[in-house]
Amino acid sequence: MQELRNIAIIAHVDHGKTTLVDRILHQCQLFRDNQESGELILDNNDLERERGITILSKNVSVRYKGLKINVIDTPGHSDFGGEVERVLNMADGVLLLVDAFEGAMPQTRFVLGKAIALGLKPIVVINKVDKPNCTPDEVHEQVFDLMFALDASEDQLNFPVVYGSSKQGWMGPDPKTPTEDVSYLLDMIVEHIPAPKRNEGTLQMRITSLDYSSFQGRIAVGRVSRGSIKAGQNVNLVKHDGRLVKGKVSELMVFEGLGKEKVKDRELYSGELCAVMGLEGFDIGDTIADFESPEALPYVKVDEPTMSMLFTINTSPFFGREGEYVTSRHLRDRLFKEIEKNLAMKVEETGSPDKLLVYGRGILHIGILVETMRREGYEFQLGQPQVIEKVIDGQRCEPIEILTVQVPETFSSKVIDLVSRRKGELLSMDLKGDRVHIEFSIPARGIIGLRNPLLTATEGEAIIAHRFKGYEPWKGELGVRRAASIISGGTGTAVAFSINKLQERGKFFVDPGEEVYMGQVIGENPKTDDLVVNILKGKQLTNMRASGTDNKENIAPAVKFSLEECMEYITDDEYLEVTPKSLRIRKIFLDENDRKKASKRTVEA
Repeated sequence: MQELRNIAIIAHVDHGKTTLVDRILHQCQLFRDNQESGELILDNNDLERERGITILSKNVSVRYKGLKINVIDTPGHSDFGGEVERVLNMADGVLLLVDAFEGAMPQTRFVLGKAIALGLKPIVVINKVDKPNCTPDEVHEQVFDLMFALDASEDQLNFPVVYGSSKQGWMGPDPKTPTEDVSYLLDMIVEHIPAPKRNEGTLQMRITSLDYSSFQGRIAVGRVSRGSIKAGQNVNLVKHDGRLVKGKVSELMVFEGLGKEKVKDRELYSGELCAVMGLEGFDIGDTIADFESPEALPYVKVDEPTMSMLFTINTSPFFGREGEYVTSRHLRDRLFKEIEKNLAMKVEETGSPDKLLVYGRGILHIGILVETMRREGYEFQLGQPQVIEKVIDGQRCEPIEILTVQVPETFSSKVIDLVSRRKGELLSMDLKGDRVHIEFSIPARGIIGLRNPLLTATEGEAIIAHRFKGYEPWKGELGVRRAASIISGGTGTAVAFSINKLQERGKFFVDPGEEVYMGQVIGENPKTDDLVVNILKGKQLTNMRASGTDNKENIAPAVKFSLEECMEYITDDEYLEVTPKSLRIRKIFLDENDRKKASKRTVEA
């Protein structure tokens, strides 16, 4: 068996994982000298490039000093924790990246806890040592204390430390002495990460991710845990409910560079990462086992979702104008297809055939699915996000998050005030240079819609992160409420004259010339009650001329929300209409009389 190392790169969001993979690829000469490779090579999805975050984990393989190193790049955002949990089963060690200034952040703790529980050997990489005011030695101590707190073994606590800057392209033993390249890090991987053990016996391979080819169909990706596998072999697929499905491996592929290479005439032994073609009906977590005596591996358990959103078909007056897939069947098929490869997400039927409940880890987790579906041509509506409550020992409980905010010291009081209103409890406050690191315990429903007020109050300076803590007793009603809505009283084109006259009533979300329909939320009214207005009414034209009556309209620009902001903004009597080109907030009942009847019924109930 060839010399092999399997390693996953884990860290908090934006600590430099994908950039480090770029440097490793260049170090191992995966590209020609004259080849244009660009940056963040593995973030090849449009959404990943636009948002600057990794969403899906990626496999890549490099050759170094005669060894093959399989590198797994993982997402850093807490909403995609399910991706990390899955792929850690494929690794024998982890590179834990920590920002030399920010130190260990909430997600660092989450991913490190998972790696330590699996018994993986860590190498700590303290990245971005070129930053001013960075404290690499303090961060080193902080990581050690964190590992100790997470019950790491003696071997895990005896971790090697590498300092460097992924952006500048160097790694070395000393933060003050830059080296030429990242070869020091690769040497440490070879030295400290154990080679996979050769487990003799019958075949066992857990499917940890899915791939798709238009020629070969669905492809199962995973790591051979025991025995060996080869092309043409008859196997049994052990489902998570214990059922056996017979199948045959038509083709085997291993990861080479950025792509895959077909394996023809050799067996792959335990420790190898490979892609299996020819099997049908498999899901993530299933085991590919021996044909004669199949044995299943433990099913991959990921943390439960904490949030749900209602997905329903578009019923607005502008239905079907922009989308290609608009029916309940289209919506249903697409959502059930998503949960095949997204383990941390669940879809549940409701009493209505055109309404489905989607469960996820957070607004961003569900938001990425919504944005992907928009781009694929789907048209649908979303209900208000709801946190998932549980009854534990007869007590109503809700999910609690640990919220971390880093702000300049002058804004700390504003941050504490905003979070406290949402039932947040202050846990700690630490001064790091000229910034304050504040940690809160807050209900998950308090985080919905918090980002924008925080950024506004801190003039865009706040760095916000959160991770799931657990379920605790219900904290009571939040001390915040959204402003009332301005609602369109008719369908047609918004007129500048009307908007100008109504500006004193509140902020508008539509510009002159935009099409609106009756019941659409077109603005925000600072008062307590919703306001129905007519913005379709133009100026009465006469043949009389008078000086000074035609003052130029001075209209404030419309407030435009991003997708996640819209999802956080809607209330329980509103839907968010999502189409490939538009996002519209609307009332569930478009007619004013229907809304009054519905609210009366709610009061009586």
